[in-house]
Order: sequence, then C-alpha cells, then structure tokens
Amino acid sequence: MIRNEGDILQLIRDDKEMMAILKAAKQLHLPDWWICAGFVRSKVWDTLHHFQEKTPLPDVDVIYYDDQQLSETIEKYYEEKLHKILPHIPWSVKNEARMHSVNGLLPYQSSEDAIAKFPETATAIGVKLDNENQLVITAPWGIEDLIHFRIKPTPFFAASRKRMQLYQSRIISKGWKKRWHFVN
Repeated sequence: MIRNEGDILQLIRDDKEMMAILKAAKQLHLPDWWICAGFVRSKVWDTLHHFQEKTPLPDVDVIYYDDQQLSETIEKYYEEKLHKILPHIPWSVKNEARMHSVNGLLPYQSSEDAIAKFPETATAIGVKLDNENQLVITAPWGIEDLIHFRIKPTPFFAASRKRMQLYQSRIISKGWKKRWHFVN
C-alpha cells in the first residue's frame, strides 16, 4: 500500500535500476536537477496494479535549471554522457530555463516551478539524490491524485482553454487507462 511520499521513496529505494538511474544523473552535477514524470508515476501505478514487470518507459526525463547555458546542444551532450553510463536507458535531458520558449510560456523560475506546470497532477512529481545521497521528492500538487489514479490537470493547465485542449489531446494519446485499468 502506498499512502505517502515516504512510501513512494521506499519503493524507489528498493528498485535497483531506478537507483542506478538516479546515481547516473547525479554524476552530471546539474543545477536544480530532478528525474520526473513517468519515471515516478509508472513505478507507483505498476506497484499499485501488482504488475510483475515494469511498464517500459519511452524516456527517462532528467530536468535541470541553468539560466546561464541555454543551448540545446548541451542537453544532448548530457544525454550522451548518461548513455555512456547506462546505455540501455532512453535518456531525455532538458534545461527548464529554456523550455518555456519551446512551450510558448513565461519563463520558469526553477525546475520545481516547471514541474508544477506539467499537464497532469499525477505526473507533476520528481525525485533526485541530494548532496548526502538521500532520495528526495517534489510533488507541487501532492501525491493524492497519483496514488488514487486520478488524472486531473494541474491548476496551471486548468487556467487556460488552450492548455486544456493540449491536456485533453495528451490524455487521449497517452492511453493510460489501457495499461493501468484503475486510472480514472
């Protein structure tokens, strides 16, 4: 049973592959970094559905915030470094200091600000290893929707008709209810 953030952190601590992924990302020494979205959401939903095999991730989202180095080229460089450490992982590295322009939004203030502006509350979650190698979590909208399989827009997406259209399209394209039948 998953009841709180501590339970989620323990799930991840007990998963050798997830911890290896987190340790690899930490080696980059990125400022304000997190591994987020499906990395956490899929683990929680797979566990709550009692799946024996993990749901394959299309990518592992590593985000960071560096307003001094805004080149997409450096993101690719970091992906290459991660591929050298763990070549079987589908890495995706993004600097949230530049992603607002890609998404047509006002600048984010931090990686956590960007996570808070993800489309769904259940996906607006991240984990990382801190300077003492302790696993930490950020969940700007809490974990209740995640652990109760609720797909809801974040307040940021709910505040705009245009963003809500993107949200609706995304929900349809993801097909989460087909994989995780408890999702509502």
